[in-house]
Amino acid sequence: MTELADPRYRMLDSWDSQTALAAIWESQLAAVESIRPALPVLAEAVEGALPGLRAGGRLVYVGAGTSIRIAVQDGTELGPTFNWPDTRTVYLIAGGPKALMQSVEGAEDDTASARAQVAAAELSPNDLVIGLAASGRTPFTVAALEAAGAAGALTLGIACNPDTALLRAARYAVLVETGAEVVAGSTRMKAGTAQKVVLNMLSTQIMVRLGHVHDGLMVDMRPQNAKLRARARDMVARIAGVSDHVAQAALEQADWRIKPAVLVALGESPVQANAALDQSGGVLRRAMGTVATNPRNRDT
Repeated sequence: MTELADPRYRMLDSWDSQTALAAIWESQLAAVESIRPALPVLAEAVEGALPGLRAGGRLVYVGAGTSIRIAVQDGTELGPTFNWPDTRTVYLIAGGPKALMQSVEGAEDDTASARAQVAAAELSPNDLVIGLAASGRTPFTVAALEAAGAAGALTLGIACNPDTALLRAARYAVLVETGAEVVAGSTRMKAGTAQKVVLNMLSTQIMVRLGHVHDGLMVDMRPQNAKLRARARDMVARIAGVSDHVAQAALEQADWRIKPAVLVALGESPVQANAALDQSGGVLRRAMGTVATNPRNRDT
């Protein structure tokens, strides 16, 4: 399906730019809409992955070409956004890291490399391995997902064609039927958009369920520059209901970690705040329910 030529676009090269761009835009919207039927299996995958990830499991992205480039884009944002440890994000890349910047001939067909990378990753049942291939047939990705499953890891496959080897190899089969591309076979377009949106949804909801988000706020982000430190102060002030001055002081006491800073702003010491979070599994809402609020800290 993804490689078929759609007759609607047969004269694309003769269209004016506005008409062509409108067609591309409409195809992108259709790609996002095609994700809707996959929502139940995505929700099931999130819940299925949580026990292992809470036990120290890793997120492992697998793919070739456009698919792995999109996956790396998703994975690299988890650290700064949610303070997800970099050591708990792994990439199995057809052709190796250099393939992120340039095409590596034959890499997607190298099943031996796929199996070797899986072996080197020393996967465990706590790991979630996410394989992406628009076609659903990429040999590297299929072989890697099969090997990951054999190693006991939880596997998820994302493909844009039905009844494909990747989906059959996966514990969670995420089918996103994007159909033919405006430019036939150019799966960096609709298929790529759908893959990125699926990964956005999957990784974000995993992080939400792991306690890295409170009231829609990135309470585990790394405030590494002035803009992010100001955002952290605003978060603490908003969540704890205190002034910017109190929020700033709490952040300084908590080494600029937002969740313990909220509890410090509510009257806990840094030691008490960290203990409350540990006892609450890192979930701020639970920790806030266990601490005693000190109204003396609520100056305005």
